[in-house]
Parts: sequence; C-alpha cells; structure tokens
Amino acid sequence: MTPSPGLSDLLPNLGGRTLVMGILNVTPDSFSDGGLFTGTDAAIAQAERLVAEGAAILDIGGESTRPGHVPVPAQEEQARVLPVIRAVAPRLAVPISIDTYKASTARVALEAGARIVNDVWGLQREPDIATVAAAHGAPVIIMHNRATIEPDIDIVADMLAFFERSLDIAHRAGIDDANIMLDPGVGFGKTWAQHLDALRRLPEIRALGFPVLVGVSRKSLLGRLHDRESRPADRLTGSLAAHAVAATLGADIVRVHDVAAHVDAMRVVDAVMRPEIQ
Repeated sequence: MTPSPGLSDLLPNLGGRTLVMGILNVTPDSFSDGGLFTGTDAAIAQAERLVAEGAAILDIGGESTRPGHVPVPAQEEQARVLPVIRAVAPRLAVPISIDTYKASTARVALEAGARIVNDVWGLQREPDIATVAAAHGAPVIIMHNRATIEPDIDIVADMLAFFERSLDIAHRAGIDDANIMLDPGVGFGKTWAQHLDALRRLPEIRALGFPVLVGVSRKSLLGRLHDRESRPADRLTGSLAAHAVAATLGADIVRVHDVAAHVDAMRVVDAVMRPEIQ
C-alpha cells in the first residue's frame, strides 16, 4: 500500500488562504440536494462542475446526516460512493474526502482514491476509523457532534472536551497532528443559540493549533434568521455571510454547496484579513 500524501501536500495553500470544500451528496435524502446526484453520471458531472468552480477539496458522502435521517448499512453507503470516487479520483486535480463515520467505508473509499477522512462523529462512533486513516497516511477531519441536545451546557467547553477525546484516539492510532483538522459541527447536536455560539467562539477552537473547517451551507439555522420561509437552496446569502464570519474568525476551510459564489466571497475576506497573500 502506498500511503497518501499528507495534508500539507494535498492542500499546499492551507493556512495561506481560505479554501472551499465542495459538497457532493450521492444520497436520496440529504436535506438540500438529496436525490439530485444519485446517478453516477450526474454525480461525476457535478464533481467536475464543483472543481471547475474552484473547489480545493471534493467531499463525497453516501449517507445523509440531516436531523432525523435514517442510517444506512455500510454496504449501501459504499455502493453509492465507490463508483463515483473511482470515476473522478483519477481525473480531478483536487483531493477527495470521504464523508463517513464507518471504518469499513473509509477503508474502501481510500483504496478507491479518496485521500481524506471526514468523520461527523470525530472518530468516536467507530474508533477503528482512525486506524484505517493512519494505515493509509490519510488526514482526518474531526467534527464535534452530540447524540442529545442540552441547552444549558457551555457548548464550546463541551467541544474542547470532545476534541480532547478524539485527539487521543487519533494519536493512539498513529495519526500525526499535522494530518488533523477540526470542525465545530455547526448544525449538529446543538440548539440554535449554541450553533451561533460555536461560530462566535471559533477562535477558542482555532487556539488548539489545528486547521479548522466550518460548514454552515444552506442549513436550517440560517433559515431561522430570515423573515420568510426559505428552502435550503434559497439560503445562499446567509451561507455566504456565515462563512465570511467564520473565515474572519479563523476558519481555514468552508464546506459548501455553492462553490463559485464562495470562492469569490472568500477572496474578498482574504484580501481584507490576509493582505500578505495578495
């Protein structure tokens, strides 16, 4: 087995500018784009479109993680993602991350050409996923999540404790700090106020010393701020605003559905906040 390149090789601009991760859900039930890219040809076309628009990473997922989602067996998840990964990995110039918490799915996805493991349960649902990533030399994205919502807790304190546990799992598996990113998990296991607090206090997560990824794209917490009913696809303006705030507060990567608009927006943020790269 040839190990994957490390994070600094896969994303040489990480830390220099705000990178955009494009979302490709090959699921029938994702909250925003479920059913749009379940066909392999449609998924391949969308992957190419996202990269052409400027995505620095392509995040492919085969199981919806929206509130109330129905978990799918690993075999079904793999049947959805593997044909797409095998088709696009050789032809795209950007790395693919596999969006899964299942160790078996991570293993076959990495074998098929994915380079990064993006785990919405922070390596804690199936800790063997860390061993799989380490065996492939693959970077991991550790996202904060909770099985229950507790309105009265300090959500950032909870995140810091969660990340400590996840980092211990990663280190014991042999994953180097240079191959770890953190995600505060906005939209997962939190109240509306806690989602906003997680964004507001992003510097406390960034202070841990790891690159930070934030994904707020089209989420319902944005719709709550509107004075009208809005479908996920109508939340581009809120998504841009939330990600601009996140990038200003230290996010290194934003995970989005609308790549072209976010590439333009992040260039503006970087021009103001990181003038040395202009």
